[in-house]
Amino acid sequence: MARSVRTWSFLSSAAILIAAAGVYIFNSGQSTSAELHPNDKALIGQGAKVYAASCASCHGANLEGEEDWRSGNLDGTLKAPPHDETGHTWHHADDLLFRITKFGTADALGLEDFKSNMPAFQDTLTDQEIIAVLSWVKAQWPDKIRDRHDMMNERAKDINQ
Repeated sequence: MARSVRTWSFLSSAAILIAAAGVYIFNSGQSTSAELHPNDKALIGQGAKVYAASCASCHGANLEGEEDWRSGNLDGTLKAPPHDETGHTWHHADDLLFRITKFGTADALGLEDFKSNMPAFQDTLTDQEIIAVLSWVKAQWPDKIRDRHDMMNERAKDINQ
């Protein structure tokens, strides 16, 4: 019973985030035009280094996320999700991933009351470093997931045009 409540809670939170992201992307007109390049060896080499220094402490050295990441923290924040194919990172378009990393989850989604432990990296990482990290993350995904992510990015471009 407790597991189903936690699952429902997680799914509800995920649905709210996805809906908010869709509303924000559709209404904001603020596109960063971020595009990931998981086949650029130099870029993903840089991304691996930046990820290890700036992201792995929360999201795991192997992109595994925090233990029991689907359950929330006692303070109402969410745990750091995995960035591998088992998480939901690949469910978000490049632009949104970039904005979440640069501005933090709450600002990227336009949610004033959303509590998150995800810091904004706008003052510590350059746009190039953020693109490098996200490109490295995407380079770790299986081809099937990368292809699905590419299709999602195409749909997002069509919506924003």
